[in-house]
Amino acid sequence: MSLDIARLVAFSGISAAELQISVASSNISNADTEGYTRKSATQVADVTGGVGTGVLITGISSSVDKLLLKSLIGANSELGAADSTNSYLTQLQQLFGSASTSGTSTTGTSLANSLASLESALSSLASSPSSVSLQSAVVSALDDFASQLRSTSSGVQTLRANADKDIASSVKSVNDDLQQIADLNVEIRKMAASGQSTADLEDERNTALQDLSSYMNVSYYTASNGDLQVYTSSGRALVDSSAHKLSYTASANVSASTSYASGGFSGITVDGVDVTSQITSGKIGGLITLRDTTLPAVQSQLDQLASQLKSALNSVTNGASAVPPPTSLTGSASVSSTASISASGTVRIAVADQSGNLVSYQDLDLSSYATVGDLVTALNSIAGVSASIDSSGHLSINATSSSNGVAINDMTSAIGGSGFSDYFGMNDLVTGTGASNFAVNSSVLTGAAGLPTGTLDGSATLTTGSQVLTAGSASVVNQLYDALTGSTSFASAGGLSATTGSFADYAAAIVANVASKASQASSAYTSKSTAQSSYASSLSSQSGVNIDEETARVSALQNKYAAASQLISVVNSMFSSLLTAVQST
Repeated sequence: MSLDIARLVAFSGISAAELQISVASSNISNADTEGYTRKSATQVADVTGGVGTGVLITGISSSVDKLLLKSLIGANSELGAADSTNSYLTQLQQLFGSASTSGTSTTGTSLANSLASLESALSSLASSPSSVSLQSAVVSALDDFASQLRSTSSGVQTLRANADKDIASSVKSVNDDLQQIADLNVEIRKMAASGQSTADLEDERNTALQDLSSYMNVSYYTASNGDLQVYTSSGRALVDSSAHKLSYTASANVSASTSYASGGFSGITVDGVDVTSQITSGKIGGLITLRDTTLPAVQSQLDQLASQLKSALNSVTNGASAVPPPTSLTGSASVSSTASISASGTVRIAVADQSGNLVSYQDLDLSSYATVGDLVTALNSIAGVSASIDSSGHLSINATSSSNGVAINDMTSAIGGSGFSDYFGMNDLVTGTGASNFAVNSSVLTGAAGLPTGTLDGSATLTTGSQVLTAGSASVVNQLYDALTGSTSFASAGGLSATTGSFADYAAAIVANVASKASQASSAYTSKSTAQSSYASSLSSQSGVNIDEETARVSALQNKYAAASQLISVVNSMFSSLLTAVQST
C-alpha cells in the first residue's frame, strides 16, 4: 500500500469520525426533544480495485421498531377515547350530584333528594290538608324538583352540545396533522432524491401520525417511494399523494330530540363521503359515542322519570278539585271539535261558590256524544257554565260568574282508558312532554288555582246550596303521597332495566347509574393511560437517546479521531523522510 493510500485512509477515518461525532452531539442535544429518535451513521469500508481505501458514511438513519410504533398508535387512539369519556362523565356525575337520605332528612343535591323533600311536604300536608301554607310548601317542593329536573336535562344537552363542538375543533386538529404528513411526504421525497438524510423529517412525520391517532383510529403504511399513506379503518384515503381533509360543522342548537340518525347532527365527511361510523376510537370516536349514545341514554332515563311522575300525579289530581274551585279549567290535551270520541259512563260537572257550596250541576252521559264538539255543546247547556275549544286545541270550561268556580267528578266516565278530567287534562298538576319541559301547572304555581286537594261530592243527587267541596279530608293528599312513594312500574330506558319501585328509588338508580359509568370511565382511562405509557416508554427505550451511551460513544470517536490524526502525522513524517532521502542522493 502506498503512502498516498495510507493518508487517504486516515483522512477518510477523520471525516467519518467527525460526522459520527456530529450525529452523536445532535443526539445528546435532542435527548429531550419530543418525538426525536436516536440517529446513527451507517459506516462501510471503501474498496477500490479490491484494495481498501478507507471508510464511507452511506447515510444517517434512525431505527424505529415498526411493531412498537403501531402498538403505540393504537394505544393513543384508545387513550384519546378514554380521556374524552372520563372527562365528560366526570362532568355528568357532578351535574347529577349525590343521593343521600336518612329518614325524613335529606342531604345532597340529587333528584332523589328533591323527591324526598316533596314526600316530606306531602306528609306534613296530610295532617292538615286545608292549610294554605302547607299546600304552598308542597307546590314549592314540586316546583323545586321540576326546576332541578329541567336543569339536569338542560345540562345533559349542554354536554352533548359541547361534545359536538369538541368534535368540530378536533376535526380541525386532524386536518392540521393530515396536511403536515402530506407536506413532510413531499420534503422526504425531495431529500431522499438528493441523497440527504430524511431521518429527522421522518421523526416529525411519526410525531404527526401519533397526534393524529389520538383524535381518531387510522391505518397506515409506508409506500415504496417513502410516502406515509394514511386511511380510515375501512380504507378511505386520508393521505396518499395529498391530504384528504375531514369536513364537519357543529350543530347550532342541540336539544333532546337532536340526533345524528335524524339529521340533527351532520356527518363527518371526507371528499363528500360520510365516515362518521368509521371513527370508533380516538378523541373524536369517544365524543361521538358520548353525544349519540351515552348522554341520550341518560336523557331517556330522565324522560322516563318525568313521564311516569306526570302520569301518576295527574291521575290523582284529575280526580280532585282545588278548594275554592277555580273560575276556569283548561285542559292540557290537544283536541279538535270535530274529533270523534268513544266514551262511556257519567261525568259530573258542577258550579260552586268560593265556600264550596253548590250553585248548579249536571251529570253527562258520555255515550250520548259522538264528537268533542257535541260534548262542548252539552257542557254549554249546564247552567252557569261556558265551554269551548281554545286556539291551542284545549278544552276550556268556565264559570260564567267570576264569584263561582268549576269542579269535576269523573264518576264512571271512561274515554280512551281514562276518566273525563284525566283524558282532557283538566286538573293536571304538572305539564310537559319530558324532562326538558316538566313543570308545575302555571295556574297552580302562580296561585290562580289552588292545589287540588278536595273532591266533588259523588252522591247520587246534590242539593243546591249544600257544601259539595271540602279540603278538610286527607284523601287526595294521601293518594298523592302513595303515588309518589308506592310501587310504580318503569320501562327499560337508557340501559336501566325495567323495574318497579318508588320515584325516589328510580331517581336514585339514575344517579347511581351515572356514578357507575363515571367510575368505569375513570378506571378505563387509568388502564389505557398505563398501556399507552408502557408502549411509549418501550419505544423510547428502543429508539430514544441514552445520554450515557452517546457520551461514551463520543469519547470512543474522539480516540478514533486522534488515532487517524496520528496516522496522518506518521505518514507525513514518512513523506518528509523520503523527500529528504531523495534530495540527498
